[in-house]
Amino acid sequence: MLELFPEGFEEVEGPGGVELAAYTDAAGEERLWHFFGSGDGADVEAGWEDRWRSFHRPIRVGRLWVGPPWETAPDDVLVVVVDPGRAFGTGAHPTTRLCLELLQELEPGSLVDVGCGSGVLAVAAARLGHAPVLGVDVEVPSIAATRENAARNGVDLDVQLVRPDDKLPDARAAVANISIDAVRALPTRITAATLITSGYFLSESPDLAGYERAERRTYEGWAADLHRKA
Repeated sequence: MLELFPEGFEEVEGPGGVELAAYTDAAGEERLWHFFGSGDGADVEAGWEDRWRSFHRPIRVGRLWVGPPWETAPDDVLVVVVDPGRAFGTGAHPTTRLCLELLQELEPGSLVDVGCGSGVLAVAAARLGHAPVLGVDVEVPSIAATRENAARNGVDLDVQLVRPDDKLPDARAAVANISIDAVRALPTRITAATLITSGYFLSESPDLAGYERAERRTYEGWAADLHRKA
């Protein structure tokens, strides 16, 4: 399906399994039939082009509210508006929620968001009073998305494209919602005294050289850890 419809397709849970639905034209339907040998076609309902919005709902994590620009935030929260795009991070994923929780326990100071994605954690850190806040990522779309969301929220972020093995800028704290292997490589790349890591399952437990785990939080089978310099 990814090869046939790289622009995207929908997964619909049903009693007999998962149905994969592509919104396409006659040529796309022919490709689908040629590849799978069977399938069902139907005219799409009016308003199909906005259906994706129903998958992006706001969340509240402590003092923070994270949501898309078409939702209205309550008055008693720190608002983080994130426009869903190509970069990972709308706030809804369990690892993002866990990082947002732990960010609220840190004393404000300089902070680097490693693998900033959409910029949701970097923007949230700025909303919580951290400064300066730097976002770094290895993907160009993530850099663009973080800059756009920083502007959308009216916060000042420094955003930089880096290579996977680059030394990362000095900061008092860092947050890294990335893969487990990338997390384990962080001690050789970073000087932060406090480090929040996530992006891995509850069954995975990174031991970072030079750091001690001060706290672990879990949610829906995922984990996040707060580490401090030993």
